[in-house]
Amino acid sequence: MSFLYIKALHIIFVVTWFAGLFYIVRLFIYFAEAEEKPEPERSILQNQFRIMQKRLWFGITWPSAVLTLIFGITMWHLYGGGFPGWLVWKLAFVVCLYVYHFLCHSIFKQQQKGIIRYSSTQLRIWNEVATVFLIAIVFLVVLKNALSMVWGIVGLLLFSAMLMLAIRIYKRTREAKASR
Repeated sequence: MSFLYIKALHIIFVVTWFAGLFYIVRLFIYFAEAEEKPEPERSILQNQFRIMQKRLWFGITWPSAVLTLIFGITMWHLYGGGFPGWLVWKLAFVVCLYVYHFLCHSIFKQQQKGIIRYSSTQLRIWNEVATVFLIAIVFLVVLKNALSMVWGIVGLLLFSAMLMLAIRIYKRTREAKASR
């Protein structure tokens, strides 16, 4: 029975971790876009976004990432400690997700100092990376051995291409409305 409680907690913190990852990048985007505003609007917005970023990052996202790891390792231990093929692939994606998390932390620290290294368009694309990881991990966990890795990778690539196309269309639509 304790396995199911640990699994439930693991899933809860995975969800809150992803929510934090999705929202922090949106805040990065808003912070970058505020740079184009005139003063004092720019300072007011960026100061507010710094506060929101800090509360989200240290109050939700980091704790969720740590608890996801703790409950995941605990669940793996209670499961018996084996490494079925699907789990190896899932863990590879999870390692990549933690790398993504640390890269977001780097952007967070830059923006806390007022440094903007990426445009809002670049950050919008960056925001979709977490979506790709989410889809890959969920499909691996749910389908396990039923998932053909070749079809899974092809599907991820197609999904990524569709996301990039959607971002470009969105950008053009925004630019067209702004020029009116």
